[in-house]
Amino acid sequence: MAHNPQGWQLRVRGLVQGVGFRPAVWRMATQAGLAGKVLNDAEGVLIHLGCPHDALTAFIAALRAQAPPLSRIDSIEISGWPISATLDGFTITASQTGTVRTGIVPDAATCPDCLADIRDPQNRRFGYAFTNCTNCGPRLSITRAIPYDRANTAMTTFTMCADCQSEYDDPADRRFHAQPNACPACGPQLALVSRDGMAISGDPLETAAALLKAGKILAVKGLGGFQLACDAANSDTVGRLRLRKRRPAKPFALMGRTPAQIGTHTRLTARAITALSSPEAPIVLLPVRTGGPGLAPGIAPGIAPGQTRLGFMLPNTPLHHLLLDRVAQPLVMTSGNQASEPQVTDNAEALDRLAEIADAWLLHDRDIINRLDDSVMQITAKGPQTLRRARGFAPAPLQLHPGFAKANPVLATGADLKNAFCLLKNGQAIVSQHMGDMENDRTHRDFRANLALFSATYDFAPKTVAIDAHPSYFSSRLGREIAAETGIALVEIQHHHAHIAATLAEHGYGPDTAPVLGIVLDGLGYGDDGTIWGGEFLRADMRSFDRLAHFAPIALPGGDKANQQPWRNTFAHLHAAFGADALTLLETRYGALPVLDALHAKPVATLAQMIKRGLNAPGASSAGRLFDAVAAALGLCFDQITFEGQAAMQLQSLAETAPDETGHYPCDPGPVLQWNGLWHGILSDLAASQPAAIIAARFHNSLTNVISQTALRIADRADIDTAVLTGGVFQNAILLERVDQKLRAKGLTVLSPQGFPANDGGLALGQATIAAARAL
Repeated sequence: MAHNPQGWQLRVRGLVQGVGFRPAVWRMATQAGLAGKVLNDAEGVLIHLGCPHDALTAFIAALRAQAPPLSRIDSIEISGWPISATLDGFTITASQTGTVRTGIVPDAATCPDCLADIRDPQNRRFGYAFTNCTNCGPRLSITRAIPYDRANTAMTTFTMCADCQSEYDDPADRRFHAQPNACPACGPQLALVSRDGMAISGDPLETAAALLKAGKILAVKGLGGFQLACDAANSDTVGRLRLRKRRPAKPFALMGRTPAQIGTHTRLTARAITALSSPEAPIVLLPVRTGGPGLAPGIAPGIAPGQTRLGFMLPNTPLHHLLLDRVAQPLVMTSGNQASEPQVTDNAEALDRLAEIADAWLLHDRDIINRLDDSVMQITAKGPQTLRRARGFAPAPLQLHPGFAKANPVLATGADLKNAFCLLKNGQAIVSQHMGDMENDRTHRDFRANLALFSATYDFAPKTVAIDAHPSYFSSRLGREIAAETGIALVEIQHHHAHIAATLAEHGYGPDTAPVLGIVLDGLGYGDDGTIWGGEFLRADMRSFDRLAHFAPIALPGGDKANQQPWRNTFAHLHAAFGADALTLLETRYGALPVLDALHAKPVATLAQMIKRGLNAPGASSAGRLFDAVAAALGLCFDQITFEGQAAMQLQSLAETAPDETGHYPCDPGPVLQWNGLWHGILSDLAASQPAAIIAARFHNSLTNVISQTALRIADRADIDTAVLTGGVFQNAILLERVDQKLRAKGLTVLSPQGFPANDGGLALGQATIAAARAL
């Protein structure tokens, strides 16, 4: 029936492209008997309706309630729309271009409907590794530009067959305008090849599964990059992978077929199952079901040496599902790269860069446009906590407090560890996927390539560049170059202030928020006095901060070497607590302890002179190095760590194996937190042959107590009612949960990072919001 009623225009902003939003609108409008049209453009989705006001109200309510599962509506702007002709039905029209304001939707794990398709022998997509629909499949990983149409993706080289085209054109089909839509007749294909690139005979999936069962290592082309896969129960194969990958101790990620299978190796909660089964399908750190550090039933001990958690994920692509169906047991599924390099994405590159690691390559011919690592999270008593934000989460924009709506565009370049950058524009913060550590030239190139892509995709031209104040960060040098080349403003942001601001921004706080007490514990950050900070109590808002208390500065003898060799920190702490003759004094008091004997074998006299003369031994209030010092005193990673946080993670794992332990060591609260009493207590327990697990637990209790006492004193004196717990050390679930509990018990509101990492992966968000707030 023809209509000529009142006209309305609905501008829908948010994550509304590539998620089946237009067909959902079409179905709702058609069912309601409304006339009009819907289209994509660079600002989001535009809906034109001809209907009475009450019908409009009902339609908007339905739209909010029944939006597609992968979509996110940030706003619906309503205005009048002049109807120039009689309306007849509701249609979906072609996309339009213009100023880019909509977001790229993150990649999504295989939905239940598509999983059913690939397991149904009667379905034409039975066994097809690239099955997807508007509710799942690749997005950012295959996107070159906005609007998110097939021509702007890696699928442009695959012409749909008649059956796929029919689905793509049918608004009632769940594959309507699913840009990666394909089938075995017209889409990407698998190939299993050897080191020389020659095809291995047989069905690629069946043969790949047989190789995995036989103890081989496979390079598998996943959604955002290559992964290295092997049998997670085969200790010999896991050991061989560690040798070839030059990764002696860092835990490997695992992939299990179902939550039930994962639950045979770990202790699952309802929250953990929800996270594992979500469209994001992250790696979730899960406590082992039985056994001590490095031990889990049915899993090779070499998977996570010294750890009481395993990082498990569920299959996130049809390829993974089909492979796990055939292997029927957990697989190692770790990043396909050499040590310290970004994940490989290109077929030819994979054959070259992984030649000394893999035994065979499971490839396909769909390009990966944007590299994406697997996201990582843990489940704490406070809820899910993101540790690495990448596949499934990035680059979904964060809608900021309305106070940021008028802020000029800001580019924030992040830090040098766990780097991600942030674009702030139109009241949103777009944080890139995790890219890794900037010590590697390939990561540098990755940063530049991703920044160019995001800038083009979002039509982004910054007015300000925000950088970390550290003078030698590559990310900061790059920011200075951009500011100098473009003539725009450059703002240096203190590292720990940025951590606090990131947490405030995530929790919806605005540029004019009242000061909070930020407790920031990490490895190191450049302080505004030119020294190294890392155990900080800051009164901070979105624009400024004051340092009210901090951990005592302890020397880092050897500079950067102290970040890799925990024994140096143990000696430095003992030197600070007991003086230059600390070892002799302590042997007299406590006898011959293993830690003292081990230190005697090191060049401690040289270190003592370095500390005395201030030669390559800068002081640092680092919480991370305190953890390293205590870990080494208990014999954990004494000589060397091989990945960031290794000693601290093993110390936490050890503490988790202790029985309920309420003992603690005396520590004086700030303004400068001293550790003399802590070390007296630890050494006394060592002399009394207390189990290392008990000492580790008491250390955590001691730190919890002194941090909480210091925070409560400051909050009372400064009339502050909100505390922020952030920085990489607060990824320690014991410390986070217990400090949070103690502060809440005294009436404080306590915030901590959840959707963005507490480590440096969330730093750019804080840099951007501080720079924006200062300019308003």
